Amino acid sequence: MKKRWVAACAFVVFVSTGYRLTSQDDGKVPEKVLHRPSPIPDRIILTWADEPSSTQTVTWRTDTSVSKAAGEIAEAEDGPGFVKKARQFPAAMESFESDLNQANYHSITFRGLKPNTQYVYRVGNGANWSEWNQFRTAAAGPAPLEFIYVGDAQTNIWDLWSRLIRQGYTEAPKTRFIIHAGDLVNRAHRDAEWGEWHLAAGWINRSIPSVPAPGNHEYGGRRLAPHWRPQYTLPQNGLPDLAETNYFYDIQGVRVVVLNSNVQREQQAEWLNKLLANNPSKWTVATFHHPIFSSARGRDNKELREVWQPIFDKYRVDLVMTGHDHTYARTNLVTGTNVQSGKAGTVYVVSVSGPKMYKLERNDRMQRAAQDTQLFQVVRIDGDKLVYESRTARGVLYDSFELQKRRGQANKLINRVPSIPERLGNVTD
Repeated sequence: MKKRWVAACAFVVFVSTGYRLTSQDDGKVPEKVLHRPSPIPDRIILTWADEPSSTQTVTWRTDTSVSKAAGEIAEAEDGPGFVKKARQFPAAMESFESDLNQANYHSITFRGLKPNTQYVYRVGNGANWSEWNQFRTAAAGPAPLEFIYVGDAQTNIWDLWSRLIRQGYTEAPKTRFIIHAGDLVNRAHRDAEWGEWHLAAGWINRSIPSVPAPGNHEYGGRRLAPHWRPQYTLPQNGLPDLAETNYFYDIQGVRVVVLNSNVQREQQAEWLNKLLANNPSKWTVATFHHPIFSSARGRDNKELREVWQPIFDKYRVDLVMTGHDHTYARTNLVTGTNVQSGKAGTVYVVSVSGPKMYKLERNDRMQRAAQDTQLFQVVRIDGDKLVYESRTARGVLYDSFELQKRRGQANKLINRVPSIPERLGNVTD
């Protein structure tokens, strides 16, 4: 079980070792060398284990020579004077043996932070530190919010996914978090693939919190990948048996719900029903891996749809973000009773950010669709308005819509689809 250290008004830092993922004249660099941990912190990643406006969690990796690690934090300043004001706090540690090596993972949750405030932090062991990194806490109440959502990274992560996630940050530099809708890697027991995933995003992970949901590739049968819990320190406010894979948090007037679509679907339905019955947030978004409405040839998640969609309908969940089908598809407002009405319900999205592609199966629910296209999504929420954009790896706007909240009525959806043709390829109708 992962221990949690708590500290007041502090922060932590992350570093990457900067290994080169290249082939050389005498052959490819061995994975054991390429992804070897060292005393210098690497795989540094921000997540939330608690309230986003007053806490921040950081997790990182070292080799086994580092058994006692710490984080230092201070409020950000325009000059270097913050260094003398930084406070140091001890980190929790757990040992982890992968297929390549033995490593130690360290984590801290800093509490008592000021809302909507920029901090600087670093992590290390006193002798070897990461660089100082910056992040901003969430506002304490409703406020404009921007976040990124991506589907499966999964394969060729370093060479073909890295440009996508970096372009996403370029288009949305004020993003408060990044949702990963499962299948972050292909073979979750392989440390090299997780190493690529961390290196591909690089310093973005150290400055922008990640919100991951597990996909089927994070499972071996019904067992969660051993890397998941050591490297992600996440809320434990979901089902106890699904710790850190089923959770939620409220941020700036938005309830963000993460579900685990691999296991215990009916039990999560009961949990979700109770959670949304008492929801103080104006907006509700949900993410998980398997789509309610599939977009790839020969796929359908009928059982999942029957269990979860009635709850989305009942509580008027605004947006559901998924992956798994390695294509892109976005509905209008959809309910279980009339999927083409466009007058009420939830917007469902399937998207893919990595290079692994499937054949699209077009249907009438899809307002916009694509195949053979790497995409990231930017969602901006301000008051009664939600604006959604889906952009290609080059940053080209591919799809967009706006949702407007109306008191006592269903959301109003305004499509803002750009004039460029759909990227459908050889599609099955």
